[in-house]
Amino acid sequence: MNMKPMTLAQAAEAMGGTLLGGGADVLIRQVVMDSRKDVDGALFVAIPGARADGHNFVADVLRRGAVCALVEREIDAPGGPCILVDSTLRAVRDLAAYYRGLFDIPVIGITGSVGKTSTKEMLGAVLSAKFCVHKTAGNLNNELGVPMTLFGLRAEHQAAVIEMGISDFGEMTRLTDMVRPDIAIITIIGYAHLDNLGDRAGVFRAKTEIFHGLPSRTGLALLNGDDDMLRPCKITDISPEKTGVEKQLYGLSKDGNGYWAEHIENRGEDGTACTLCWGDTRLDVGIPAFGTPLVYAALAAAAVGDRLGMTPAEISRGISSFQNAAGRAIVCKTERLTIIDDCYNANPSSVKASLTSLAGLSGRRVAILGDMKELGPDEAALHFTIGQHAALSGVDALIAIGPLSEAIYKGWMDAHPQRTAHYFLTKEEALTALPDMVRAGDQVLVKASRSMRFEEIVELLQAFEHTL
Repeated sequence: MNMKPMTLAQAAEAMGGTLLGGGADVLIRQVVMDSRKDVDGALFVAIPGARADGHNFVADVLRRGAVCALVEREIDAPGGPCILVDSTLRAVRDLAAYYRGLFDIPVIGITGSVGKTSTKEMLGAVLSAKFCVHKTAGNLNNELGVPMTLFGLRAEHQAAVIEMGISDFGEMTRLTDMVRPDIAIITIIGYAHLDNLGDRAGVFRAKTEIFHGLPSRTGLALLNGDDDMLRPCKITDISPEKTGVEKQLYGLSKDGNGYWAEHIENRGEDGTACTLCWGDTRLDVGIPAFGTPLVYAALAAAAVGDRLGMTPAEISRGISSFQNAAGRAIVCKTERLTIIDDCYNANPSSVKASLTSLAGLSGRRVAILGDMKELGPDEAALHFTIGQHAALSGVDALIAIGPLSEAIYKGWMDAHPQRTAHYFLTKEEALTALPDMVRAGDQVLVKASRSMRFEEIVELLQAFEHTL
């Protein structure tokens, strides 16, 4: 399906650009940033990058069927219309904001240090039980990904779920100017991107920029009430003009939370069972994924579904259809091991949550943990606390891998030196030794920052089926 009607003249006006080469009434059917993709009917956005400059491919994409190129310098003999702007990155944000304005549907923006993607997937599953939903694909959640997500909106969509990720101050404001969410979800304020944000107070300040984009009278801020910074925050302290924005909390207990959970039971490969509660509603659900963090995602999704008029039965049906994204708490059961593949990314908050869920399983529980990146000057201390938490949570054995993870090992030894722990400087060393450290019947958590590429460890564990 094509985009909602938007001519080259309308696009140029929305971006404050100059249309060169005619074609004012030509319709844009899609927006593309990658010249290798199908460009038929596309506005091609020429982004100057470190590895490649999109301006070098303008003539080629216009020859292959693109209807226009968005450029920040004039191209010799481009072979078709171009819209000239000062900055293509800023212009594409302006165009995404304009295109978002063509839709009068509920838009939910999701941010937070942990659980953005799982919450997005859960919310997409729940809302799809009643609505035609558009949601962020993969991890397209930054200043280039969010515009492309918005350009994916089509006339048939009845709701949109947009993941919004940042690493510095001001980014959330720019994302929010595009998304203009009706409902803003913040999952948790954790220790992430501290190289730029400094500390949790900085993370809080950066994430809550999302409030600036909420509708002043009808907006909803849906916050994790178990987070010590989100629970007491006042919307008007951050955005004084948002006097009509409603604040709603969700969490694992009834205390102060409008949506809460009871009778939580982690069932390993069989997922997680719990009762979701709000008002007089008590909804028994089975979440087909591992770990208590998914209960938070289900609560957030239930709150949004309730807000948008869904019945408890529709909400339950949506939760039961949930599928988590690859590398995020995916339980892989082999004949001899249960592997919890949570290696997509990691920060102290998410690792602690995963360790707590692991500790709730029966059998010998092994945590294979690697470096957590972008934690700033306190990175050693934060890794040390992870080791302490792992030892004290009830995990039976630790395998720590990577230069920073020596501090995880030291934290474990400080808290519980009697329990089994191993440290390896490199992943290659660990891969060689791993067969001697994992036993048949073990429950094994694998978690580290994305750059550690711990999926290689998951693959090795899966191959152990015939060797243990």
